[in-house]
Amino acid sequence: MTLYEGPEQPSLALAEQVRDLSKGFKTMSLTQLIYTSRPFGFDDLALMNILLVSRHNNERDNITGSLICREDIYLQLLEGPRAAVSSTYARIMRDDRHAEVVLLWAGDVKERLFPAWFMRHDPVQSWMWTPQQVRAGAVNEAPMEEIRNIFVRLAASPN
Repeated sequence: MTLYEGPEQPSLALAEQVRDLSKGFKTMSLTQLIYTSRPFGFDDLALMNILLVSRHNNERDNITGSLICREDIYLQLLEGPRAAVSSTYARIMRDDRHAEVVLLWAGDVKERLFPAWFMRHDPVQSWMWTPQQVRAGAVNEAPMEEIRNIFVRLAASPN
């Protein structure tokens, strides 16, 4: 199911959609969610703190995934039980280290891409967009399959 309706969509509407993810489904549904945001106050110390706290929380909540980041973009895939992923995304939306949070996709999947990673960190790879492309809206304009394939390639690459 595609939940993203465009960059103009207000955060409140996104929050309502995320809450709706957990309604009417089995608790053990395996869900993936992909979002993007613009880092606010990004530096190496902030990134290390995000990774440390995320790995702890994700292990507790049975969430795995990957965070791709640099000073102008966070692109993250979360996967796990539907309610836990929804709760984590709601927490991210309230986190002041993220600006312009945009839900790109959420839906049920049969298996995890990152089963051994409570939060894999990967700097933006050469096949990602340039800073100029990010500013011009490349992430919001990219087909969902292209964005998901970024994570598929990353999952297949050595740590």
